[in-house]
Amino acid sequence: MIPVILKDISPRASLQEYVRKYQIFRFLFNKEIIPPAKFHAPRPEHCITFYIKDAQKFSVFNSKTILTYPQCVINGMYTVPILRYGGNDFWAIKVVLQPSILYRLIKFPLGELTNKFINAEDVWGKEVRSICEQLNELKDLDEMLMAIEMFFENLVKNITKHPHPIDKVTNYILNIQNGASLDWLANQSCLSVRQFIRKFEERIGISAKKFEQIIRFDKAYRMKNSHPNYDWLYIAIACDYHDYQHLVKDFKEFTNLTPPSFYELEKKSPERSFGFYES
Repeated sequence: MIPVILKDISPRASLQEYVRKYQIFRFLFNKEIIPPAKFHAPRPEHCITFYIKDAQKFSVFNSKTILTYPQCVINGMYTVPILRYGGNDFWAIKVVLQPSILYRLIKFPLGELTNKFINAEDVWGKEVRSICEQLNELKDLDEMLMAIEMFFENLVKNITKHPHPIDKVTNYILNIQNGASLDWLANQSCLSVRQFIRKFEERIGISAKKFEQIIRFDKAYRMKNSHPNYDWLYIAIACDYHDYQHLVKDFKEFTNLTPPSFYELEKKSPERSFGFYES
């Protein structure tokens, strides 16, 4: 029997400077049914995703245009929700990158990739085609991850853009997120405020304020997934919102829905069919 999988896996030690985690998704639906769509809210991440089996399609929320992702896709930072439509055999491995690593890998300002994606083959050519073919032939997850890690080991060897103090600040925002002032963040980056604003958007694709906002929103809805019994006011305060209405404002901005309405929609996600949720 083909296993159903939803889990995170840490990268090998040599890649932890570049990769935060691998997210593994494997859902097998009966051919007689249409799998439910996944409402995908903005997340504080850049990622490179490999689609192993059936193609993945998507549309911007409230748009009637449905597009198909390539086998390996590079996603910029999203500030708008999208709907994702997986096939009956949905198998994906998502490589979630450390902040600013995508900028160093693809070598152009990430503002051009905000709310967009590009075909990884257009960036790295035959290497991507080769790894996709290899993944399609493999059946063992450990072997797949080994192949992906070898691919990434080769990618990071070719990084020419050097790390900058701002990269450490970006990691700090992601992992601590305590509402540090713009002046403090700029100082820690050895930059003026104006330089910090420009460089942050160049390396991340959105402003530091928007990045912090998405981190806080992401924390709130994941807390609700993990603790359905928590009320929204408790979650708002636990996630550094001023009050419930402050939380509502972010949910409406990033999902066009109130927190309870978004949670009800989240409960209809494909993974819920198998008793999973994204925590």
